[in-house]
Amino acid sequence: MSNTISLVTGGAGFIGSHVVDHLLQLGHEVLVLDDLSGGFSENVSNQATFINGSIEDEMLIDRLFKEYNFTYVYHLAAYAAEGLSHFIRKFNYNNNLLGSINLINASVRHKVKCFVFTSSIAVYGEQELPMMESANPMPEDPYGIAKFAIEMDLKAAKEMFGLDYIIFRPHNVYGERQNIGDKYRNVIGIFMNQLMQGIPLTIYGDGLQTRAFSYIDDVAPYIARAVHVDQAYNQIFNIGSDDFHTVNELAKLVMKVFDIEGNLRHVEQRNEVKHAYASHDKLNRIFNIDSAGCVTLEAGLENMAQWVKDHGARKTSKFGNIEILEKLPPVWLEE
Repeated sequence: MSNTISLVTGGAGFIGSHVVDHLLQLGHEVLVLDDLSGGFSENVSNQATFINGSIEDEMLIDRLFKEYNFTYVYHLAAYAAEGLSHFIRKFNYNNNLLGSINLINASVRHKVKCFVFTSSIAVYGEQELPMMESANPMPEDPYGIAKFAIEMDLKAAKEMFGLDYIIFRPHNVYGERQNIGDKYRNVIGIFMNQLMQGIPLTIYGDGLQTRAFSYIDDVAPYIARAVHVDQAYNQIFNIGSDDFHTVNELAKLVMKVFDIEGNLRHVEQRNEVKHAYASHDKLNRIFNIDSAGCVTLEAGLENMAQWVKDHGARKTSKFGNIEILEKLPPVWLEE
C-alpha cells in the first residue's frame, strides 16, 4: 500500500476524475470527495475510495482529515460557470470560496505537505494578451473573484502557517467525461449535445470571441504530478493550449468531427471577456514540456466526439436556485 494518500475534491467530475487516474498511476492512494452536483460516480476509478459529500460540510472534512491523514490535497471541486455566477452569487461564494476555506483550515491543522488548487484564467479578467502569471488579476465575475480570493488565502496560509501550495489556472478544458448536459458552461459539450439532438448550436453575439480550447490530456497529468516537482511549489501556472480559435470556428469543427451539418443560432451577447488565452512559458519551463506535442483542437474533438457518441446525448437541466433574474440571458430560461 502506498504511503502517499491524496484527497481529490471534485474527483467525480471531469478534470478531477482524470487527475485521480494519473495519481493512481503515480502510486498514490486516493480518496475522492464529491457531492455529484456536476460529476458522476461512474467517473471514479474503482481503485480510489469514493465519499459522496460536500466541501461545505465542515464536520465531514474534519473527520476525513483525521481518519486518513492526507499527504496532499488536490482541490478541484467548484461550480465553474463564470457567466452564471453573476446570478448565483451566494451559491458561488458558499460553494467555491467558503468550502475551499474548510479545506485550507483542515490542511493547516493536519500538516498537509502541499495543497494543489485549480483556479482559472477567469481571475485575469480583461488583460493584455497572452495572459501571464505576472499580470495583476482583475476578475470580472463572481466566479473569478472567488478563485482569486482562494489564491490569496493560500498565499496567506503559506506565510502564516507554512502550508505549501501549487496553483493552476486552466482554461476551456474539454474531453472525455465532460458533463455535456450542463447548458451554462463548457461550450464544446453544449455544442456536441445540441448537435446530437438536432438542436441549433447556440452562439452568444457574433461568435468572434476567442478562447484556447485545451484537451484534458494536456492538463490533468501535470496537475497530478505537480507535487513531485520541487520547483513548482508555491508557484502559479497557466495551463492549457497555446492555440486560440473563435467560437464560430469551433462550431464548424464540432460539426466536422460529427459529420453533421448543423444550424447556428446567434443570440444576444452576454457579459463576458471577449478574448482570453494565456502564455504557458512558465509551465513549459518548470515541467519540461514541449508545447509542440500538445493535442490539436481537431484531434481532441475527435476523441471527445467518439466518447460522446458512445455515451449519447444528455438531457439538459436548469440550475435550481437562480438568485437574480434581472439580465439573465433569455436562452437560460428555455426548457
